[in-house]
Amino acid sequence: MPGKHSNDYDEYKIKKTYDMEDAEYAKKKNINKKKKKKKNKALKIFGIILLIIILLIIGIAAAGFGFINDKIGKMNKVDINESNLEISENDNLTEYRNIAIFGIDSRADDYGVGNRSDCIIIASINNATKDVNLISVYRDSYVQIPGHGLDKITHAYSYGGAELAIKTLNTNLDLNIKEFITVNFDSVADAVDELGGIKMQITAEETQYINSYIDEVSKVTGKKSKHITSAGTYTLDGVQAVSYCRIRYTAGGDYKRTERMRDLIEAMVQKLKTKSLGELNNFADKMLPQVYTNIKMGDIVSLLPSATSFKIGKSMGWPYNVKGITLDRWYGVPVTLESNVLKLHKEVFKDENYELPSKIKTISNQIITKTGYSK
Repeated sequence: MPGKHSNDYDEYKIKKTYDMEDAEYAKKKNINKKKKKKKNKALKIFGIILLIIILLIIGIAAAGFGFINDKIGKMNKVDINESNLEISENDNLTEYRNIAIFGIDSRADDYGVGNRSDCIIIASINNATKDVNLISVYRDSYVQIPGHGLDKITHAYSYGGAELAIKTLNTNLDLNIKEFITVNFDSVADAVDELGGIKMQITAEETQYINSYIDEVSKVTGKKSKHITSAGTYTLDGVQAVSYCRIRYTAGGDYKRTERMRDLIEAMVQKLKTKSLGELNNFADKMLPQVYTNIKMGDIVSLLPSATSFKIGKSMGWPYNVKGITLDRWYGVPVTLESNVLKLHKEVFKDENYELPSKIKTISNQIITKTGYSK
């Protein structure tokens, strides 16, 4: 569950700042508006599912090396310069394998510079317990993007691809991320349908918004789907599941939307664990060619002995405490960056003796100076 946030939820909902900011961005980048309207940003959130698929598949030792090699070979490999990633020197983090999952806002076969990461999830694997904690970093978070100054974190990928996006996460959150997965695809509805649907609880407030999304997603995917008119627990088809993740104007705004994303991810992972090798095989063949990553085959195979032990642990949003501000556009300001990073390392990484590096304190003070938000 996300941490406590300020009352800017309602401000966020009323202003509908995402639509405003997206329109401004599209204008500046000369993006075709008609094409942009069709984008399904919530379709970009499933990188962690693909990671789990990989782990589940290679966890079946009887499958053999040839089978494993074939699956991993379907992914697109990308090289990045590890020396540029500002990797934390905190020794406690060596107990965790932190992988950045980026969902980018392009429908074309383009995964590089110029695409914002509308979804940022850190999959933090505890090497000892095999718990996988999902940390959603809110796209509007006001942070320091190296070489570009204070800006919302979603723009880091646009400015410098996965390498700069990882560097930005490591710089502002004091992390040791070296690996990433980027996804950008329009077939999540097909994936959910192939799983036989996903059971989710829909609230009365969510029913006020979900049907307009269902209509839109149906048009884009060419799939028909039924409206949901009352609260209850439903087995959502692909269109309904994607629509559920796109809802952002309920109480909590985008903070609640990222929670829905994580809930659906967890539901899909649990459903995947019930599938046979053949079913996983078909699913992976469809999804893996649409994955870009720098994770090497040897690193994936090294997880073989413990792959089936991985389980979803804590699911949360970051920053814990955030307050909205409108400057040249709307931003979600960590209040403060210093306290949010300190809490992250103590609660998620179990480092009671954690000491903030001077660069975090410097960035935190810069944010306070710019926004005036110190508490």
